[in-house]
Amino acid sequence: MIGDLGLIDQLVGRSCECNWPLSAANLPIVSLSRVDSLALSGPAIDAQVRAAVNNGEQLYTIDENLLRELAPDVIVTQDLCRVCAVSSEDVCDVGARVISLDPHTISEVAEPVITLATALGVTSRGQQVAERMLSRVEIVRKSVTGKTRPRVFIAEWLDPPFASGHWIPEMVEAAGGIEVLGKPGVPSLATTWQAVREARPDIVVFAPCGFDEVRAAKEASALAHEFDPSWRTACVNADRFFARPAPSIADGVEQLAKIFHDI
Repeated sequence: MIGDLGLIDQLVGRSCECNWPLSAANLPIVSLSRVDSLALSGPAIDAQVRAAVNNGEQLYTIDENLLRELAPDVIVTQDLCRVCAVSSEDVCDVGARVISLDPHTISEVAEPVITLATALGVTSRGQQVAERMLSRVEIVRKSVTGKTRPRVFIAEWLDPPFASGHWIPEMVEAAGGIEVLGKPGVPSLATTWQAVREARPDIVVFAPCGFDEVRAAKEASALAHEFDPSWRTACVNADRFFARPAPSIADGVEQLAKIFHDI
């Protein structure tokens, strides 16, 4: 979101999850995940996360000394999901203004863009970014009007499978599909592949949170025995275009329309 606002040059640090745009990659990393998602399999990641949550343990550690050394004026964090990124409760007191984002729908994704832009002194730029995102989504929505809507399951995690939540079911609807298990505006929920089969999707999109399309394909290949041969399947870069509440979800909607309707 900072990149969309054209403020990358004002960043002094980033979290371990902030890997885009690439120009931010060399910034000091002030938070680290206790779960090594690169080294572990999907089931192992799920097990570690569940254990940490059940034990009341934090999933992220913050380098407080580094954060104080960087002396930011503003810290941008989130309260949407404590599994996906550092929450506002995890941020130590370093005298900075903390802006916490907590969107759950597409329209709510647009709102914090403006909130953040206003806090950083670029209100008009934020309004333009938000309006452009919503406009792109609406263009896709109109382009699929009247087309036969496929039944779709978006897998936000694969083992165990998680049905999509928050803004992702809305993305499916905007792209001309019908999400068979996901519910908009609420967190993703664990389900089973049997339940997915019983929901009779035409298309299954593998979009595991935090992974790109290559990792999604790897995770899916290990579960091929669970999939109905009638399904059309696709792997997407959920880390970049689906899981993050940012203007890039417009790209995700466009990708889904391509998958569903080849447009």
